[in-house]
Amino acid sequence: MDAAISAMRILRKNNMKKTVLVAMSGGVDSSVAAALLIEQGYQATGVTMKLWQDDDDRRVLEGGCCSLEAVDDARRVADILGIPYYVMNLSEDFKTNVIDYFIDEYGRGYTPNPCIACNKKIKFDLFLKKAMAMGIDYMATGHYARIEYNESLGRWLLKRSMAPGKDQTYALYNMTQHQLEHTLFPIGTYTDKAKIREIAAKMGLRVANKPDSQEICFVNDDYGRYIESKRPGIAKPGNLVDINGNILGKHRGIIHYTIGQRKGLGIALGKPAYVSDINPERNEVVLGDHEQVYSEQLIARDINLIAFESLKNELKVTAKIRYSAKEAEACISPLGHDRILVKFKQKQRAVTPGQAVVFYNGDIVVGGGIIERAAEIK
Repeated sequence: MDAAISAMRILRKNNMKKTVLVAMSGGVDSSVAAALLIEQGYQATGVTMKLWQDDDDRRVLEGGCCSLEAVDDARRVADILGIPYYVMNLSEDFKTNVIDYFIDEYGRGYTPNPCIACNKKIKFDLFLKKAMAMGIDYMATGHYARIEYNESLGRWLLKRSMAPGKDQTYALYNMTQHQLEHTLFPIGTYTDKAKIREIAAKMGLRVANKPDSQEICFVNDDYGRYIESKRPGIAKPGNLVDINGNILGKHRGIIHYTIGQRKGLGIALGKPAYVSDINPERNEVVLGDHEQVYSEQLIARDINLIAFESLKNELKVTAKIRYSAKEAEACISPLGHDRILVKFKQKQRAVTPGQAVVFYNGDIVVGGGIIERAAEIK
């Protein structure tokens, strides 16, 4: 076993005044994470990532996990904890890797998850690189997840949080071995968010009862309107068609639609209709009945595996096709060219291209990828 890795594991266990850069969002979770690390003997520095653009509207600046209000809250917490605090400007990187990606994917007929893109490109890549460049040993966040080193596998593993209903590993499946080795999730072993708030209250942190931030920090629920405001002309009207290609009506632009959608279609067919497919090449939105929204297989691309280096043979797992979805039994098998075929034991509703599919083996995150498309059974 590599001596450096072995030494890192020992230092990690003993917390011998190792240094850590804590991503502080101004919320209760990251605030308590910083406090716990100090209690455990780490030398902590707090940082809030400035992700907004200077021309963003006040709604964005006053809400979300990286707003001006969040900066004020994080700074107050750092003062109480007695640790250095800084704001790190990553706005241009965030615009390129998250906002532009979000807009581009919708324009291609996909439904992306920008939080996953942010974790992959900003929080656990760029932010960690900044920490390493500063000579800091670790980075830490307030995510509900656990990291453990498995001696027999010789790999760092990402495991579910011990808090029911709070697990955030779905959005963390892209983490690499290097990132896992240098990341700390201090609240991942707590079984109750109420305990986290209790810790914050006892420390006199005013964020103890602060509501959780919204899922997407830069846009409200009307994704289509936001995208059009940032990329005028992207929404081109086209045809609503049935599965046989018959024209049923007109749509407002494919950015306004996602698989499984029923409301807001702008058409009355005398029976329930759902978006069953989006064809960006033809600028068509396909409508079908309830059954046509269900799929038994999917193909995933841009695969990242954590539990092992590569998938050689078929493997039984449980899988989630979106953050809020229930896990379902499935088998995954390699397709080559960084793709995996996922076969579900039971059909899944609204398999949505652009969303992530994440694989689990019990509490362990096997890995995941981006849904390319639902696949027909052959």
